[in-house]
Amino acid sequence: MKLSARQLDALQELVNIGIGQAAGILNDMIESPIRLQIPYLQILSPAQVQAELEQHLNGEQIAAVQLKFTGSFGGIAQLVFPTNSAAMLVTMLTGEEVGTHDLDSVKIGTLSEVGNIVINGVMGAISNVLQQRLNYSIPNYTEGTIATLLTSGGLSADTVVLLAQTRFIIEKLHIQGDIILIFNVSSFDALLAAINQLAGGL
Repeated sequence: MKLSARQLDALQELVNIGIGQAAGILNDMIESPIRLQIPYLQILSPAQVQAELEQHLNGEQIAAVQLKFTGSFGGIAQLVFPTNSAAMLVTMLTGEEVGTHDLDSVKIGTLSEVGNIVINGVMGAISNVLQQRLNYSIPNYTEGTIATLLTSGGLSADTVVLLAQTRFIIEKLHIQGDIILIFNVSSFDALLAAINQLAGGL
């Protein structure tokens, strides 16, 4: 699916707004300032997303938080972390050392909370600016490979995937995570229609 430069710029700006809001909330959770690098957005097919992320993550296991949304447009939003980055982020937020039993016991809850903050930040920015109503499910945590993650997202061949790759930076510690927003084709058309309507009113 082809997007105009104006449409892609609008999507980029909406994601940037949401990322900024999420970073502000995460800053309140930890003592060390956190910033989220401006995401790099791509519109891809499921096969392209799998190839892109497998190359990016070098085939390593990942931790992911998945959240379904419905409303004016629907789909699945996923926040994906390489497992090492996930462990470092949990350590920063909780003080638990990497590799300890206690870390394992709090990891799911902590990453689910982070995923919820970031995903809701992005989706909230999209729905608020475009004045569209969205409803969210409870976040679901999973671990596995990119292939199993995309399968769990219920992707079909004609699904449109908005891939926003964002880097978390906490002082000198680089923790990276990929935000994957997934829309089916009809919902994506509705999203673009809302963006076009907004742009037309500016």
